[in-house]
Amino acid sequence: MKLTLSFLITLLLPTLAQAQQATPLTPAPALAAKSYVLYDFTSNQILVNQNGNERIEPASLTKLMTAYLTFTALKLDQLTLGDLITPTAEALRIEGQESRMFLDKNKPVTVAELLRGLIVQSGNDAARVLAIAIAGSEEKFANSMNQEARRLNMANTRFANATGVPQPQHYSTAYDLALLAAAIVRDFPEHYPLYSMREYQYNNINQTNRNRLLWMDPFVDGMKTGHTESAKFCLIASAKRDQRRLISVLIGAASDNLRATESQRLLNYGLQHFEAVRLYQKNQTVAGVRLWKGAESKVNAGFRSDLFLSIPKGQLAQLKAVMETQQPLIAPISGGQKIGILKLTLGGQPYAEFPMVALDAVPLANIFSRGWDSIRLLFNKIIGT
Repeated sequence: MKLTLSFLITLLLPTLAQAQQATPLTPAPALAAKSYVLYDFTSNQILVNQNGNERIEPASLTKLMTAYLTFTALKLDQLTLGDLITPTAEALRIEGQESRMFLDKNKPVTVAELLRGLIVQSGNDAARVLAIAIAGSEEKFANSMNQEARRLNMANTRFANATGVPQPQHYSTAYDLALLAAAIVRDFPEHYPLYSMREYQYNNINQTNRNRLLWMDPFVDGMKTGHTESAKFCLIASAKRDQRRLISVLIGAASDNLRATESQRLLNYGLQHFEAVRLYQKNQTVAGVRLWKGAESKVNAGFRSDLFLSIPKGQLAQLKAVMETQQPLIAPISGGQKIGILKLTLGGQPYAEFPMVALDAVPLANIFSRGWDSIRLLFNKIIGT
């Protein structure tokens, strides 16, 4: 038996939270790019998806994963920012016009310097040195990149190197890269400010960040550019205004200037035509759910973190919610256990679903209470049939 609780959002909640793709009154702009995605980090929603699942060449956007694994190694104390690494000849190989931070073969360099060379200068030499330091070889590092991609649900991504140099089996999608960018913001906030650096000097050579939006838009604080002749110009950008963060992924623009201006149009669209509202606070009780054979007759259902939703501006009154739980719900229940789903509709159409969890643990009742509940459940089953 399924228990359904239905209520109007505006009657119950001080504010709002997630969704499938929404349709605002003003359609998304058509951008001069092969594919693009706009992701609302705050509410975990895709607001715009144009060919976002189409396979693309990620170019230097690859270095987001190289950085992610480096941040992970730092967190696990496998590296420290002050560790000195002497680049090998293999790590310093440069083919053609690859970007580089101009490392010297016999000059040790710190992990902190390598990260700046990787993120700000987009140095392929920095990427290879970090890959070899962490995994022993770039090939082994690529295997770790692919393991992490699977863990992050990047289902249409495969990495063959740490730099983004084109290879047939090195590919991703705009959607997958949005997941990766969001993971960096979420998992490593202490390192994310590196992506806002406008320039970095190493070996007496100063290089500017190729992300033009760091100069053009005061709300943009990252993330990464990419370019090869075959991939064309790509940009992942992130903008934060008040408590709201958006991440744009734009692939295959015709020029450096165009990738910046089109990315800015995409970010502005999300900020101007959607509003993010908090639906529930962390550990706020949404509803009490009937519980059988437990020390308590009800268990409180809610969410373990603040729940936000982005909706097209002006459509808040059309948002409705329904809670569904599987009944009978039998004790024991552990805190954090999934016990239901919150389903949202907008204008009568399905819009979002959120798993709801038990906010508290409820142990089994004593043998007499359990026996009584068993009789009542049997009676309810007979009546129901």
